[in-house]
Amino acid sequence: MEAKVVWLFVFVALYWCYCIFWGVKSAMAAKTATDYFIAGRRLSIWVFVLAATATSFSGWTFMGHPGLIYRDGFQYAYASFYAITIPFTGVMFLKRQWMLGKRFGYVTPGEMLSDYFQGDAIRILVVLVALLFSIPYLGVQLGASGFLFNVLTDDMITKDVGMWVLSAVVLIYVATGGLRAVAYVDTLQCILLAFGIVSIGFIAYSHLGGLGAFNDAMAALGKTDIGKWGATPDGHNAYLAIPGVIQFTAGLGVETPVGGLWTGMMCLTYMFALMGIQSAPAFSMWSFANTDPRPFAPQQVWASSFGIGLILFVFTAAQGMGAHFLGATPAVAEAGGISAVLPDLTANKQGGLVPHYINLVGDAAPWFVGLLAVCALAAMQSTGAAYMSTAGGMLTRDLYKRYLNPDASHATQKLFGRLGVAFIVISALLVATYSADALVLLGGLAVAFGFQMWPSLAAVCWFPWITRQGATLGLAAGLIAVIFTENFGLNIASAFGIELAWGRWPWTMHSAGWGMVFNLGICVIVSAMTQDETGRSHRMVYHDFLREHASISADKRKLVPLAWIVTLAWLFFGVGPGAVIGNTIFGAPNAGVDGWTFGIPSIWAWQILFWVLGVAMMWFLAYKMEMSSMPSKEVESLIEDIGDAQPQSAGS
Repeated sequence: MEAKVVWLFVFVALYWCYCIFWGVKSAMAAKTATDYFIAGRRLSIWVFVLAATATSFSGWTFMGHPGLIYRDGFQYAYASFYAITIPFTGVMFLKRQWMLGKRFGYVTPGEMLSDYFQGDAIRILVVLVALLFSIPYLGVQLGASGFLFNVLTDDMITKDVGMWVLSAVVLIYVATGGLRAVAYVDTLQCILLAFGIVSIGFIAYSHLGGLGAFNDAMAALGKTDIGKWGATPDGHNAYLAIPGVIQFTAGLGVETPVGGLWTGMMCLTYMFALMGIQSAPAFSMWSFANTDPRPFAPQQVWASSFGIGLILFVFTAAQGMGAHFLGATPAVAEAGGISAVLPDLTANKQGGLVPHYINLVGDAAPWFVGLLAVCALAAMQSTGAAYMSTAGGMLTRDLYKRYLNPDASHATQKLFGRLGVAFIVISALLVATYSADALVLLGGLAVAFGFQMWPSLAAVCWFPWITRQGATLGLAAGLIAVIFTENFGLNIASAFGIELAWGRWPWTMHSAGWGMVFNLGICVIVSAMTQDETGRSHRMVYHDFLREHASISADKRKLVPLAWIVTLAWLFFGVGPGAVIGNTIFGAPNAGVDGWTFGIPSIWAWQILFWVLGVAMMWFLAYKMEMSSMPSKEVESLIEDIGDAQPQSAGS
């Protein structure tokens, strides 16, 4: 057995011991259902900061993101702005959800929304969103962990065997300890995730010969049209430029975009999709689990926007783009590569990029291979564990306790919570094992589904004019629109003999964007048609409470227009149609190092500039505008424990 495989097993065993320890310790502390499902509302500040960051940036950030930067170039690297757009959702909603959860004793978002809107249809839709998010998202993560170990053990462990064995420990500690176990394990997983990405970035830079050699190679590439997408409509190498604002074509599978998929509108709507991570039902439960809102701002501004952003724009960019010059793209190597240490990954093999980087240190430092493998494993399990726990809680609270056993005891709720976790994990594993194609199709829906929660959350947190009918029908319409602008829905239609002419992501707009067009449109129209004084009076109980406890100080109200302008301008120029300016503003892609203002491609400099501006924007919103600060008045709870009773309604 190779030394690297031995070290791999050693580090995995140590990691498993840590996970099981917190599972057992948390189970002993979980005396009530509240303890089990939302950690007794007592998560400490740094546990939440690290755990929420690990949950937001999963194995996709570690394994998948570098591969797609390699495949599509810097035009896809705009996706790295999810370091800012994901916590932007948290800035909008987490503080106010925490206040409502503390006040009325909510454990799940279904309880909060059904109470607020006085109807159960939205509760069922929220549970559906949670399941459609959790099962495919978890399946993708678990499948990736099996693939990683298959590559690093040189086929000694098959993908499916590795996936099932690695998943067993996750199931044990999550089902045993609940959200508290997830949170404490996530603290380590966050550190491992960041350490692993930075380390692999250094591996890439070392084989590239440093930043100078890397830039020289990109300068040579910029003078050609070599690459998957060739040249953009403006004649620039598509690896170093986005292909315009929008392309009015049918979607993928029907037409091929010219010069690449990642137009300004595609980047913007893809960012909308990734906002769905913190608007997904799981993050509502994360907000309820905190002692107070104090952890929200440092997580959103410093851990995520600054820390993860720095890692993605500096180290992940080098992993992805640098691979072209290290042998992963033979055509680039022939035109002037640096070395040939990576295998050919051009035939849609980009998913193996990170494991191949890890293997580069195998002979020199086999122990480091084992450590990096555990970093990747931790990254892949961090998000999955959180969604397992919270979805199990929603199945228990919103279905079993609501409809089958309203008087369920603490012990019974914890039992069904554990059964719910087991159901979700086994479902994800079965789909990943026996229908990988279905998993890929479903995986495309996950984050776009999460984003469809925005109007409902905006209603309960900000806008009392949105009615139950508007929010419910809008959410249903949004989910349907997402389905039928993704391959999953297109295949369903095809099975019935209906060929939908628009394809996947028509007009280079992500399904999350199309879903929101229908969601928000239906929500606004129906809300305008269904206003009634009784419902409005009930909703105003919540909003009067929020205004009393969360309104910004008088001297800062004059900054509200500025906050709108800054946010919309950043979205437009940083990750939207205005980003096309970044192609050439600091030098054309073919201008060479001497023609680039900062010695790096203009598109990369533009991304780094707007990352810095994005961190400043997040600081302004979270701290200056008090959107993630402590409430101006202490929030008094109307109910101490919800283990044997329903949450306290605002109308009670």
